[in-house]
Amino acid sequence: MDKLEIVNEYYKYISKIPTGLQYISDNLRTDNVPLALDEILNFSEGLSWITKVEHILIEQGVNTHLNKQQLDNFLNLINEGLEKQDFVLVADIFEYEILPYFEQFLAQD
Repeated sequence: MDKLEIVNEYYKYISKIPTGLQYISDNLRTDNVPLALDEILNFSEGLSWITKVEHILIEQGVNTHLNKQQLDNFLNLINEGLEKQDFVLVADIFEYEILPYFEQFLAQD
């Protein structure tokens, strides 16, 4: 896979994230917690993939300007909310913090 293909796959994946974040939030708000938890796991795994691809892109001289520290902060907030089983808080984090972050990230590129 060449650099252009990697960049295209990266942004193709990132462009799907806002819809997934809203889906998670909606499911948490409608008490469909098991489905939401599965999707949160998928989101977490997706962030892991993004981080790996970011490393490859940086080695190739491509800077995507994704704030990895901010993503870690989001994951910590989600974990705290899940530990408390405060699903309204977790839904709010997805909808009002993470979703706007990715929308802004996509708007700048």
